[in-house]
Amino acid sequence: MSRYDAAATEPKWQAAWDKADLFLARRTDQPKYYVLEMFPYPSGRIHIGHVRNYTMGDVIARYKMSCGFSVLHPMGWDAFGMPAENAAMASGGHPKDWTYDNISVMRGQMKPLGLSIDWTREFATCDPEYYGQQQALFLDMLEAGLVYRKPAIVNWDPVDMTVLANEQVIDGKGWRSGAEVERKELTQWAFAISDMAEELLDGLKGLDDWPEKVRLMQENWIGKSRGLQMTFALSAPVGGHDGIEIYTTRPDTLRGASFIAIAPEHPLAKALAEEDADLVAFATDVRKGGTTEEALEKAEKRGYDTGLTVENPLGGTLPVWVANFVLMDYGTGAIFGCPAHDQRDLDFARKYDLPVTDTFVALDDDARVTNTAFTPPKTDRVRWIDQPAGLTEATGQEAIDATIDWAEAKGLGTGKVQYRLRDWGLSRQRYWGCPIPVVHCDDCGVVPEAKENLPVRLPDDVTFDVPGNPLDRHPTWRECACPKCGKPARRETDTMDTFVDSSWYFARFTAPRAETPTDVDDAAYWMNVDQYIGGVEHAILHLLYSRFFARAMQKTGHLPQGTEEPFDALFTQGMVTHAIYSTKDDKGRDVYHLPEDVDLDTKTLRATGEPITVTPPVKMSKSKKNVVDPMDIIATYGADTARWFVLSDSPPERDVEWTASGAEATAKHLARVHRLATDIERADRAANAADADLAKATARAIQEVTDGIEGFAFNKSVAKLYEFTNTLHKSDAGAEARRDAMKVLAQLMAPMTPHLAEEVWSMMGGEGFVVNAAWPKADEALLVEDTITLPIQINGKKKSEIEVAKDAPKPEIEALVMQDAQVVKALDGGQPKKLIVVPGRIVNVVV
Repeated sequence: MSRYDAAATEPKWQAAWDKADLFLARRTDQPKYYVLEMFPYPSGRIHIGHVRNYTMGDVIARYKMSCGFSVLHPMGWDAFGMPAENAAMASGGHPKDWTYDNISVMRGQMKPLGLSIDWTREFATCDPEYYGQQQALFLDMLEAGLVYRKPAIVNWDPVDMTVLANEQVIDGKGWRSGAEVERKELTQWAFAISDMAEELLDGLKGLDDWPEKVRLMQENWIGKSRGLQMTFALSAPVGGHDGIEIYTTRPDTLRGASFIAIAPEHPLAKALAEEDADLVAFATDVRKGGTTEEALEKAEKRGYDTGLTVENPLGGTLPVWVANFVLMDYGTGAIFGCPAHDQRDLDFARKYDLPVTDTFVALDDDARVTNTAFTPPKTDRVRWIDQPAGLTEATGQEAIDATIDWAEAKGLGTGKVQYRLRDWGLSRQRYWGCPIPVVHCDDCGVVPEAKENLPVRLPDDVTFDVPGNPLDRHPTWRECACPKCGKPARRETDTMDTFVDSSWYFARFTAPRAETPTDVDDAAYWMNVDQYIGGVEHAILHLLYSRFFARAMQKTGHLPQGTEEPFDALFTQGMVTHAIYSTKDDKGRDVYHLPEDVDLDTKTLRATGEPITVTPPVKMSKSKKNVVDPMDIIATYGADTARWFVLSDSPPERDVEWTASGAEATAKHLARVHRLATDIERADRAANAADADLAKATARAIQEVTDGIEGFAFNKSVAKLYEFTNTLHKSDAGAEARRDAMKVLAQLMAPMTPHLAEEVWSMMGGEGFVVNAAWPKADEALLVEDTITLPIQINGKKKSEIEVAKDAPKPEIEALVMQDAQVVKALDGGQPKKLIVVPGRIVNVVV
């Protein structure tokens, strides 16, 4: 009997698919289906998490092909970014070489997986053909008022001389240089995403096929709130300022105000600093730190007393402080502090001995605030103390609304809707990114580059031997002619945030070789993405920015109407995890070991016999060495084994633990399927009564596997395929019936294990490729159950069961029960005290 040889079979079918151009996406008269996985960063090697992600997309793509759809399933590379520059600094090489070398390696690792990808549409975001079209988009968005320049407070690394993203600031220091990060004001390019805040928020309501948690995360990030904008009058004008404007979402707590705090960059603070050296020193010092809300919450609360006061509309005065936890980018750059009901304000007040005034208490507890602020949800009812609007018992939200009405009636302020969402700063002081296509002319100012001059290419002859942006010191690249007047000018040396690259790639895939950002006809055919798949870590920024870009591309004529929500359905998959194996060195530090270096039976290192410590499974990490190389799995067992395993063990939205024993068991099962096909191929058994039973089992398998795929419950589909394989193995049906069932098994397995499925399909005499065969449909008549199973309870405990006709009369059921062996034994020749039949449900026998 021939053994299944994945190493020979898988390349054979991949070559056949390629020769037939099987996965080229074509516009046809068929319905279309666009399935897309979030494209990878070319870090150097794929990992088993990649296998899981792209296998899920491949299951959907192959299933939809079999269902008669014209499928677009593309692949590309999110290729700009800091890791390439870091690698260049470490090795003395070039980011371009590092990136394209990695792409080549990873492409070579992905192709053996047998993914149904249209590789003719492949691109990398660092391709000039791609980022040149991104520059064209930028210019169109600039003309439409969707992008602009503004002063912004940024995280500045004074050693690397670059702006750092919030996540690159670790404990107040640059992640690479270790230098104290400063808050610095720079003129930056920004997308006007906040102008679309309401539209982006409203659009979430229609995304029914997105995870609820993702929609909620985006809703919270956009952060719509209605609050009060009001001005606190300065007790005496200072430097042209006669008041401080604030915006608060909790005007109901105005009675508890004990201070005003302004940002170090606030115009009033700047005016005061002109004559106050101590304030200058304070502002310089507090700029050393991150700008995120999280960083500000964790940082020590620090303030500088300006000596100024403002008038409190409820009576008295409030001191004005400059505080390190207030940013100009949030609201008006000024707040009133209510220590009793905000922990940050309370910490500040306790440190500087400022008043703490309760404005409300719990309904059932008069306790006043000491060192922990009382901050119940706005939906909770509380008891108010001298509330401005005169409330006594009300929820926080009721009090907010009432206070805004009160303040407006008194002429103290105006109710205003604001959003937490801020405009998207896109300027980055680095080389390996998309150049921003503008020039700076002494006569004309900031001038957009002419489209005929695009792409503005990155120069290859750069070095990274000194800190800072190589574009700033390039001898010739920065110098250019002004597109408007022709005089000498200077290129913008900032490059774009890499989030820009990934915010429109889905649209470029519809026409990746077009000489404009998109071909609108192709976009109209392929968009929207019907199924998007990726990690939940991208739930906010990437998806939000993509939604903004889709709208911006509509407004600039690059996408048709109806594409403002580019992803119809979203699925966020779980991670692949693995146990960690470690020993200790002579200093007691952990030393991590690769899975292949460990003998799990003895829990020792293979090489030395040293005992290991096994840590429960966590996300795979190169640093912890709990990684599995898919290439090793493919070399040992074949790609289908890797694909089947990552789909089979748990629901796809949950984490899956990779185990060597699980991979081995999977390989054995797939080999068993091949042996079964071989047996059936050679069989000549005549038709018999078992044919009907096998036909019913086949119909049920079709229905349940289809439901599993449609519902993204791939593990349930796999479980049903295990069951159907067992049924087929045990069946006494005739050769023709078994061959038909085996063909169906091949079709149902094809999305998960395409190589084995093609082999089995061919063995069974299937016509063409299995992926092109019409997806099987279950015979509805065979899904109707003619019989039902009734459990038999004896004195309240289940002891047996019987199978009866679905419409069997009660006397017939009673007669069958009395013949059951367990009932006969329990009665011991006697008669039951009671025999209760609940039709279609259960039988109770009382002895």
